[in-house]
Amino acid sequence: MDADPTTVRLAVIGVGVYGGVLAQTVKTAGLAEIVACFDLSAERRERFAHEIGCRAADSLDALLAERDIDGVLVATPHSTHPAIVEQAAAASKHVFVEKPLALTVAGARRAVSAADLAHVVLQVGHRRRRQPANRRIKTMIDAGELGTVLQLEATYMDPGGLSPKLPGWRRDPRESPAGAMTALGVHMVDTFHFLVGPAKRVSAFSTRAPSAGAIDQATTLLIEYEGGALGCINTSYYVPPIVALAAHGTGGNAWNEEDGNRLFIQGADDTHRREQPVDTIDTVADELAEFVRCIQRGGEPETGSAAGLEVARILEATVESARSGRSIDLTTLR
Repeated sequence: MDADPTTVRLAVIGVGVYGGVLAQTVKTAGLAEIVACFDLSAERRERFAHEIGCRAADSLDALLAERDIDGVLVATPHSTHPAIVEQAAAASKHVFVEKPLALTVAGARRAVSAADLAHVVLQVGHRRRRQPANRRIKTMIDAGELGTVLQLEATYMDPGGLSPKLPGWRRDPRESPAGAMTALGVHMVDTFHFLVGPAKRVSAFSTRAPSAGAIDQATTLLIEYEGGALGCINTSYYVPPIVALAAHGTGGNAWNEEDGNRLFIQGADDTHRREQPVDTIDTVADELAEFVRCIQRGGEPETGSAAGLEVARILEATVESARSGRSIDLTTLR
């Protein structure tokens, strides 16, 4: 029987833990067909192919040469993203790439240019803005319910740095400059951008690792936005888990706590905050469903090139500020 011509066929590049999450989400939600995979480890890619029910390619070039693949899901070390996006786009494959798009603005621009030239979808996996709690806070900001937003604050902590199961490349300061900011804090960088728009200046501070070759233990990022709001993001791979975000304005406060599971609101005349009912969704399934729709129907995904570039600007500036001790004007990176 011939394959359904309307079915989107995807391949996974990088079959570690998160590559598995992406593939299983696609299968469970019935979004598309996973037809192939590639990983530098032959053992890992063969095991993944058996578990997912797809074929394993012997090389990235071989995978991208396969004509029945519409798009790729990229879950590889951060520094590899731009080159893989370039190769995939040159092969006319649509690309979903895990965040961050790149560690530098130059790398992000290379990826964006390649996708634009090839007329393929480029989507970056910034998914926490999709939490209904964050959508509700955005609606409140846009409707003026919080008045003038003066401050945003977020905390993203995870004890993964204490676990021997953390992949080795995530412990490499070249792959994780500014420590957990590269993998965790960028979720909040993107969500802040979603809430209040582009940033204009950053200052960052990192607690240096006690031994050479290890990632920074903790990072605090201060952001000044073009609209006047100030933001603060704290992140670490060495602290018990916390994922929370808050917006504070002249007309009220709003808190997203327990990673989107609880929402609290306090109006200007309230002495205490009140919990509000909030839905929860599978944000991975939601973003991948959008990726598939864009392949089928065209259009720009919500976290496409512009979102990926903005986060890359702030990430590069964060690393430079933490290194130099200076505030970084983002206009120099636009």
